[in-house]
Amino acid sequence: MTIQTVATTPFAGQRPGTSGLRKKVAEFLQPGYLENFVQAIFNSVGDCAGQTLVLGGDGRYFNRTAVQVILRMAAAHGYARVLVGRGGILSTPAVSCVIRKHAAAGGIVLSASHNPGGPDGDFGIKYNVGNGGPAPEKITEAIYVATQTIAVYRISDTAAPPLDQLGISQIEQMRVEVIDSVDDYAALMSELFDFAAIKALFAGGFTMRFDGMHAVSGPYAHAILEGMLGAPAGTVINGTPLEDFGGHHPDPNPVNAAELIALMFAPDSPDFGAASDGDADRNMIVGRAMAVTPSDSLAIIAANATVAPGYRAGIAGIARSMPTSTAADRVARALGVPCFETPTGWKYFGNLMDAGMATLCGEESYGTGSNHIREKDGVWAVLFWLNLLAASGKPVDTIVREHWARFGRNYYSRHDYEAVDAHAAEDMMEHLRAQLPELAGQQFDGFSVALADDFVYTDPVDHSVATRQGVRIVMTDGSRIVFRLSGTGTEGATIRLYLEKYEADPARHDIDPQVALAELATIAAGVSQLKARTGREHPTIVT
Repeated sequence: MTIQTVATTPFAGQRPGTSGLRKKVAEFLQPGYLENFVQAIFNSVGDCAGQTLVLGGDGRYFNRTAVQVILRMAAAHGYARVLVGRGGILSTPAVSCVIRKHAAAGGIVLSASHNPGGPDGDFGIKYNVGNGGPAPEKITEAIYVATQTIAVYRISDTAAPPLDQLGISQIEQMRVEVIDSVDDYAALMSELFDFAAIKALFAGGFTMRFDGMHAVSGPYAHAILEGMLGAPAGTVINGTPLEDFGGHHPDPNPVNAAELIALMFAPDSPDFGAASDGDADRNMIVGRAMAVTPSDSLAIIAANATVAPGYRAGIAGIARSMPTSTAADRVARALGVPCFETPTGWKYFGNLMDAGMATLCGEESYGTGSNHIREKDGVWAVLFWLNLLAASGKPVDTIVREHWARFGRNYYSRHDYEAVDAHAAEDMMEHLRAQLPELAGQQFDGFSVALADDFVYTDPVDHSVATRQGVRIVMTDGSRIVFRLSGTGTEGATIRLYLEKYEADPARHDIDPQVALAELATIAAGVSQLKARTGREHPTIVT
């Protein structure tokens, strides 16, 4: 068996974003497309000889083929060992867990997260570094530069081993270990949470539905919830990963998880509902007739962190992405710990966690996590809520309302305008940026603008600077309007509009969020000229 050096030419547009490279499956199916990008990774991460690599993905279409190609390429680059999930399956949080537990040099995650799958859907690939987190910008930029100049890639002509049997095989001089996809991750969860208390909760008749959305969290939920914790069979629904996610959009929000929402808002609903996304790094928490916003979930977890054994000593700090509501800031002040505001992208939390400055992190896009790994973690968040429910003996709605009574309610909503013409979306953002110097002090329907800027972040650990991270319009009462372009889509541009308004009075905590935020939405529409500049009358999704 030999290592082949294959001549190739660059493909345009292989710039990884905050979540790696995401494109339509059809692009990845082009001969050499995947190989070029993987070669660029190996060219950019330094000497691979003798190193350990972790490899797996969310099971979407093209996952198995990609795993086999990457194994053969890793062997050609001198890796000593690759740990690959059985069937090519590893959730994104599990990849981070395995990297950290086995002191791997890094890992390759095959996922387009919450984007649709199947032959006509999306595929993605990203590199995680030795701390288990997404590669920092200096590495992703090096990968992109390498894709522009690539002339050859190296690959073994040895066939990749079967992926469905646990065990050890070899490609060239590289050891391939097919590992159980769940074991290491489940062991870590059992250290962080009071599994005995949660098991007693289920034994006492507590009912739950976990919607795996036919994505990668299903095996983890089956093993942990129904296996280790004794939840009745049927607690996990849509728990078998499918290459096309059953034709659904695997994004755990009230729109795309409509089946779970309908169940939880029915008169005979279970006590607790939850869902996770394509690669299991996002979560949605639902009580009876109440969907908990991700911003509130982060704040509630932070306020109650010490109920879980892994956090009994308290937390060092909280970090949230800039568009995420300021609910967590209020908790941080009460706890006497810092709250860091970062750009969107989990890699920004990694430095803070590595430096011991933050314990809990969260993004408004249904991502919550802690310093146990360096990725957001959907199943972790669900287990935290189960631990909280077991410890408090209270239902979800009571926990949420008591939190609002103590800290106030941050009314919050995100309006997504998907597949917008990219030039029109950028034109709208430039229009907003041009107005920023003049907005401070202006009055809009009873609101007074205190601050208007394009968010700039200086990392307190390595002092790197990230610019143009989203336009903020902050009112004197703390209300906020935020605009940013998302980097997770594969068609056109996605404009995200975030609206936030604080309400301290418990008597006013039951207003429909869209009603509470209507005035801010009107101001945002006028300032941005979104309709005129994009042609969009209404958002694609409101959450």
